[in-house]
Amino acid sequence: MGETQVFLVDDNDGFRDSTAWLLETAGFDVRTYASAQAFLADWPSRRRGDGAECVVSDIRMPQMSGLQLQEELRRQGCAVPLVFVTAHGDVPLAVEAMRKGASNFLEKPFSDEAITEAIRNAVAAARQQGGADNAALARLSPRERQVLDLVVASKPNKIIADILGISIKTVELHRANMMAKLGVRSLPELMKVALGHG
Repeated sequence: MGETQVFLVDDNDGFRDSTAWLLETAGFDVRTYASAQAFLADWPSRRRGDGAECVVSDIRMPQMSGLQLQEELRRQGCAVPLVFVTAHGDVPLAVEAMRKGASNFLEKPFSDEAITEAIRNAVAAARQQGGADNAALARLSPRERQVLDLVVASKPNKIIADILGISIKTVELHRANMMAKLGVRSLPELMKVALGHG
């Protein structure tokens, strides 16, 4: 396994620099961002998609909060593991973030071991989930796989039916079977599985 890439998003320069140094010393490949917007602008060109990535983000930031960043990543169908760092008063927010799928949250100040362990655990859990998703994808029929690829490409049922030369009703049937086999109930969940969690 190559070194884990960590995307550190925090508007506090001092915290960002010291944490980046700490993580690099622990063997992580670190990229830092002063805002969620800066991270989102750079993310598409940086993501490796090999499961060895983790975002570490502050919860409270100007313009776009960590929770809004989490929501945007989910909207994009990306389930890169996310570890939140938070000041004492933000714990209720962090609990909400955990409910929405964050891997962990750490209260500042935290120990070196706490942050490195949180990142390693988040990446390991995401890889394990990715393996389960790959096994589920292998159960799809060739036709269901074609439908999945077209759904991920944002094609509506009518266009999928035209491309595959089948009726819309048949597309709907394949789509329902595919979602049942993958154990998902919504399009964002389907995108997460299909895109291999980032």
